[in-house]
Amino acid sequence: MTEQQVQARTRRKPRSLAQELVTVLTERIRSGQLKRGDKLPTESQIMAEEGVSRTVVREAISRLQAAGQVETRHGIGTFVLDAPAGSGFRIDPATVVTLREVLAVLELRIALEIESAGLAAQRRDDQQLAGMRAALDEINESAAHASDAVSADFQFHLRIAQASGNHYFADIINHLGTSIIPRTRLNSARIAHDDQAHYMSRLRHEHEAIYEAIARRDSEGAKMAMRMHLSNSRERLRQAHEAAEAQGV
Repeated sequence: MTEQQVQARTRRKPRSLAQELVTVLTERIRSGQLKRGDKLPTESQIMAEEGVSRTVVREAISRLQAAGQVETRHGIGTFVLDAPAGSGFRIDPATVVTLREVLAVLELRIALEIESAGLAAQRRDDQQLAGMRAALDEINESAAHASDAVSADFQFHLRIAQASGNHYFADIINHLGTSIIPRTRLNSARIAHDDQAHYMSRLRHEHEAIYEAIARRDSEGAKMAMRMHLSNSRERLRQAHEAAEAQGV
């Protein structure tokens, strides 16, 4: 890729670049360049080949995971799966774009993640706890530099689901991908009538409360903290949805 092409692409929005990368990788899978069981190139290789940022690569991989085309084995890499069947339960993250749809996904998360957090507090090991801490540190570091923390936010919730000891929790979170994070689709700070720094500070305190309860193996405390975190998000979005409907948006 030429320098001019790279500069042109970097001016594009990360979300549209991620979708372009999804299309490129999907075509490689469909054409047989990447077959079932093949390992995808590393993030760094894809960044160099396609001239995109690490955020774009991670978002594209999350979308491929959600579509059931690949799976990521932590510490090993991302591998191509069989083409997903045409029937059965499926949520297409690309359709989660409106307030109503984001709110519906959040309600699903409340049903799942409260119990997941409680189980994680009982069953987590030290390595899993360290993974949660690393994700939180990345969120906080991103917020401090006013950069995108969506990928790290997703990883925090995914690692809690993995620590639950029930792989179905993690499977569903992986299926949904980063679309579970409301600000992937919407300007959550604006919806909450809040400035970005204060909004991220509130999220940090909510995340830390979840982590601390899991760290001390307080199952009920972890469930309560997760309920508070997700319910606060739901309430902010619900109020915004009602206001939008009242205005005929």
